[in-house]
Amino acid sequence: MIRNNPSALAERLAQLDINYLNYEHPPLHTCLDADNLKLARKGTRLKNLFLRDNYGKRHFLFIIPADKQVDLKALSKSQGVSRLGFASTDRLAKYLGVEQGCVSALTLHNDSEQQVELWLDSELQSAHLWQCHPLVNTKTWVLTLEDLKRFWQVTGHSPHWVDCVSQTQS
Repeated sequence: MIRNNPSALAERLAQLDINYLNYEHPPLHTCLDADNLKLARKGTRLKNLFLRDNYGKRHFLFIIPADKQVDLKALSKSQGVSRLGFASTDRLAKYLGVEQGCVSALTLHNDSEQQVELWLDSELQSAHLWQCHPLVNTKTWVLTLEDLKRFWQVTGHSPHWVDCVSQTQS
C-alpha cells in the first residue's frame, strides 16, 4: 500500500526537532534524471537500493554514493545473505509504502514493523549532509547524518555499515 504522505513525515521530523533543507523539482526517478536536470542541491547524492534475499524473507534498504555500481553477488557473499536481488514494486509498496523512484533513508518512516534492514555504505560515514526524497520524488530534503541516526533510532532501524563491494562509475 502506498503511504507517500510528506506532511506526516514532516510532522514526525518536527516532533524530533529535526530540520532540513527543502528543494522542489520535477520528478526524479533515478540519479541520471537529476544529472540531466543539472540540479544544484546541497548534500551528498545517494543511490537507494531496495533489495531482497533469494527467498524473499529478508529485505534491505541499501544506501550508497550515487556514483557507485554494486556487485550484488559479491555483496551477498560478504554479508552472508543468499543471493541478493532487487525487490519488486509490489514489495516496495508493501514494505516501504512508496513507488519506484521515491526510496530514501526517510522511507523507513513507513516500516513500522521493522521488516526492512538498513545497510549503509561505509564510505558515507564521512558524509555530513544527505539528500533524501520525503516519500515522493518531486522533493529532496537534506538532513544531517546525526539527525538521520536519531530518526532511524526512533523508527527502530539500526544502521549496518557495509564495506560496499562495488565499482565506481567513470
